[in-house]
Amino acid sequence: MLKKMNDKDRRRLHRKIHIRKTVSGTPERPRMTITRSNRNLSVQVVDDTVGRTLASISTLEKEFSTIRPTVEGAAKLGEAFGERLKEKKIAKVVFDRNGYLYHGVVKAFADGARKAGIEF
Repeated sequence: MLKKMNDKDRRRLHRKIHIRKTVSGTPERPRMTITRSNRNLSVQVVDDTVGRTLASISTLEKEFSTIRPTVEGAAKLGEAFGERLKEKKIAKVVFDRNGYLYHGVVKAFADGARKAGIEF
């Protein structure tokens, strides 16, 4: 049986679908997508032409398990992910906020990645 969606989830899903119509990752500029919950934060960089994840980071990883999905934690995770992308020689990405509002944790992560030298 399908789970009934509340209005907040339904609005996010519509935003997500609308964004994904235009945002797509290429080998030169892969798509960075963020997923957040009350307990964790996870980010992937995806090349949509072949459907492959090039890099990822999550608060579920052992070294980042102490980071909570707060604004401060997201900024630290963004900087760490920026360094990880530099090691893989990825300097430019397309940011996919995954239907979340560009505010708070999502904005802090993006700013942290920019601080590490990643261009959006």
